[in-house]
Amino acid sequence: MMSYAAGVLLLVVLSIASISDGRNIIKLPSEALEISGADEDSIGTRWAVLLAGSSGYWNYRHQADVCHAYQLLKKGGLKEENIVVFMYDDIAYDTENPRPGVLINNPHGADVYKGVPKDYVGDDVTVNNFLAVILGNRTALTGGSGKVVDSGPDDHIFIFYSDHGSPGVLGMPTRPYLYADDLIDALKKKHASGTYKHLVFYLEACESGSVFEGLLPEGMNIYATTASNAEESSWATYCPGDDLSPPPEYETCLGDLYSVAWMEDSDIHNLRTETLKQQYQLVKKRTSNDNSYYGSHVMQYGDLELSLEQLFLYMGSNPANDNFTFVDDNSLRPSSKAINQRDADLLHFWDKFLKAPEGSARKFEAQKQLAEAMAHRTHVDSSMKLIGKLLFGIEKGPEVLKTIRPAGKPLVDDWSCLKSLVRTFEQHCGSLSQYGIKHTRAIANICNAGIGRDQMAEAAAQACVSFPSNSWSSLHRGFNPNRKEATAIAHPAANYDEAKLAEESGAGAGDSMATELPTRAETVTATNNNATSEDLDPPPPSGEVANGNDRSLKSSPSTSQQLAEPGRGFSIRFQT
Repeated sequence: MMSYAAGVLLLVVLSIASISDGRNIIKLPSEALEISGADEDSIGTRWAVLLAGSSGYWNYRHQADVCHAYQLLKKGGLKEENIVVFMYDDIAYDTENPRPGVLINNPHGADVYKGVPKDYVGDDVTVNNFLAVILGNRTALTGGSGKVVDSGPDDHIFIFYSDHGSPGVLGMPTRPYLYADDLIDALKKKHASGTYKHLVFYLEACESGSVFEGLLPEGMNIYATTASNAEESSWATYCPGDDLSPPPEYETCLGDLYSVAWMEDSDIHNLRTETLKQQYQLVKKRTSNDNSYYGSHVMQYGDLELSLEQLFLYMGSNPANDNFTFVDDNSLRPSSKAINQRDADLLHFWDKFLKAPEGSARKFEAQKQLAEAMAHRTHVDSSMKLIGKLLFGIEKGPEVLKTIRPAGKPLVDDWSCLKSLVRTFEQHCGSLSQYGIKHTRAIANICNAGIGRDQMAEAAAQACVSFPSNSWSSLHRGFNPNRKEATAIAHPAANYDEAKLAEESGAGAGDSMATELPTRAETVTATNNNATSEDLDPPPPSGEVANGNDRSLKSSPSTSQQLAEPGRGFSIRFQT
């Protein structure tokens, strides 16, 4: 009896001490529910829509992100019938995958692919189907399982989208891509229908802040966070060469920094007590890498008061985490140096090239893939630069294309103009692709300057007499459906010095990029979020690899010597 009384007294003392310290200690599962301020009967049905918007093994991480999210929600108690999954589903059994039928989202992670429903896969992963699912509109669907968010006024909806992006645009493995105005219009329709109580949107993409900046109004009971602000790239993580690198047989990044941050936080914490705001703050810190170069600025939009709600309202709660501890200085594991999302494909091709046996078909394939990707980048960058100078002059062109609007203003005034000019560019210059979509800000600025389709077509025709004949520039990778390859259109010469413009832009208007590797080794350095394939440095001395303060992709001296020989390829330094 005395020992029992002493135990009770000890608990009381500890409770008082924790309260006076401003902290809580371990709670019982029954107490956790009380703290959350809600019970299962009062929150309606939880719904989730998960979308990976890319394809190709070099984009492994997006599907791994989405599969991880599915496993997290299932453990949290969401029913499979209430989780809608979009993914191209070409990664798990890709011949490049060292573990067929398995996807992992961190170097030591378990399989996240098993059991994930294939609601919308392959060519059924479309903008139309995604928006129809959100709106609960089965009649608008084309293919897929037919599953939609059939929600009611008391329900909570969670949407997670992981992919490439650009100012005002989100990628898709099919075409067209998703423009911000179309997404916002769908969310407004969902709100007007009165078929949800609160909606949370987590968005992983480059320039993802631009999707909501100046577009998502308050008062719709929507809270959104994004991996980056409206001006910067988001970052891939768990990449070859990282401090936390994948197993050596993997030649690709396993996750995205923002995505793994929120999921790894959710995996270990009691979501009945952790709020959206607390997770936002933790994820913001990890994704910025303590404001280092290797990260981005996580943003929040919409009705920010919703951030005070508990995560379990949207994600459920894993019973294994019900015995929890509040820790004031709770922080996620420190991140390794990440890779700019737009350079992750180059890293894959380069790592594949380094690891392939000399003289093998695999080494030749990797070399060709890298050369084609670089040719496409150079073509898109130089073409856009030349178009700007044709439209606005040599001096003013670069300034107009790089203009960034003040915070709070949407990317473009006329979204129809943006879509039209993107289509016009692709008709004359080939696909923008997952890399080239970074130029949507430049095209938006052309619209904002009052340039119409005819003027854009004339400039694009002069800038792009031809484009690389490889899959990256192929029109099937473009934004818009039903495109036709443009035939050469004769235009009277404008008042410009073509030779000077070609010199300024770094490529002649009629240059056609070669698809083989250059005749000397070049060093391609991505020095910041705006770096492009035009930024070529001299090769390192023979027998040396690129190094310095940046994280280099290093090889043996013999390999570096081979790469420095004529025709052997690139020595690539990623200053991510």
